[in-house]
Amino acid sequence: MVGLSSVFIVGCSNRTSDPPGSIAPPHLEIETEVIWSEDLDLSFILSEPTKYFSDPIVDSKWSRHSIVSEITKSWIDHWTGDGHEEFSIYLERMGRYAGHIDLEIKSLQVPSSLRYLPIIESGFRPRATSSAKAAGLWQFMTATAREVGLRVSSILDERRDPIRSTQKALAVLKGHNERFNSWFLSLAAYNAGPSRVSRLLKEHAPLSPMGDSLYLVIHPFLPRETQEFVPKFLAAAQIGRSPVRYGFSPVDDALVSFDEVILTGATSVDVIARAAETAQEIIEEMNPQLIRGFTSPGSETRIMLPLGTGAIFMRNYQLIPEDERLSVLEHRVVSGDTLGHIALRYGVSVAVLLEANPEVQPTRLQIGYWVRVPSQ
Repeated sequence: MVGLSSVFIVGCSNRTSDPPGSIAPPHLEIETEVIWSEDLDLSFILSEPTKYFSDPIVDSKWSRHSIVSEITKSWIDHWTGDGHEEFSIYLERMGRYAGHIDLEIKSLQVPSSLRYLPIIESGFRPRATSSAKAAGLWQFMTATAREVGLRVSSILDERRDPIRSTQKALAVLKGHNERFNSWFLSLAAYNAGPSRVSRLLKEHAPLSPMGDSLYLVIHPFLPRETQEFVPKFLAAAQIGRSPVRYGFSPVDDALVSFDEVILTGATSVDVIARAAETAQEIIEEMNPQLIRGFTSPGSETRIMLPLGTGAIFMRNYQLIPEDERLSVLEHRVVSGDTLGHIALRYGVSVAVLLEANPEVQPTRLQIGYWVRVPSQ
């Protein structure tokens, strides 16, 4: 089956660097007074009030508390100083996805500042992978991704799909907020896990009503990375909302459209490109979720194509015989072969062979059977 619809954009690039050091204060006193930075430009704020008085995270008084603002300032100083070039790259990549993220934000009614979260998660690079094996724009771990309905396999990784992962990440954040009644705690839970945040709240504020002030209570007890996480996000959002003010070029974040098709069964990227009459590199860039260069056998896969090529693709694709839609090597099984031996010979994993050959039973390989080996 091939289906066609119009949706909205994609892209690629680099990961954020490690932060400048900033150690959380050992003693914590919650302040109810709003702490304004000394260089706050009131005339600038009044000229663009919707940017400064509509977001419950960036515009919260807790974002200006000294414990948070000191770390936030260190990140702003870093990105407007030595890190200026890297942040410029993040903003440029953001333009490819921000339009779609804004649509999801509006649909779920979550804070508009969340559009800047991928800056600190992945540098807006869909193929970004952390040392802990989190992946994609929103840096989902495999277990969490599967829990929320994203498919993760050796062939297809929807954590890298900018559209699907955005939908799920914002839904996760909204769920955290419904649980903790605080976007600050929600962001901490997104980074450190909701169970850890719940445990710390139970230990250090067992009788307190949920709210943003509790973020400051548990802040000293969070992992070092999570202590940095919210202030780092605030710094990215502050710069992102007013890039020119901080010495960056304006962001071109207009909504970019593309065509979408749904394919059933395995098809190689080169075949998709040929059917769409476009370059293979374009299809690869637009579909970073295809980590082995072909769609999943035996299931539906959503593919993005350049705008205006959907109808061309449908016409051409239907003319391609099913047995010519997957560019693969074929290995003829001989006596003594196992999937492990075949995988080693061709430099692929057994998991990839099994996904490309769903009908194969590993313990019952028959001599003379042809095993499909996906191209590298």
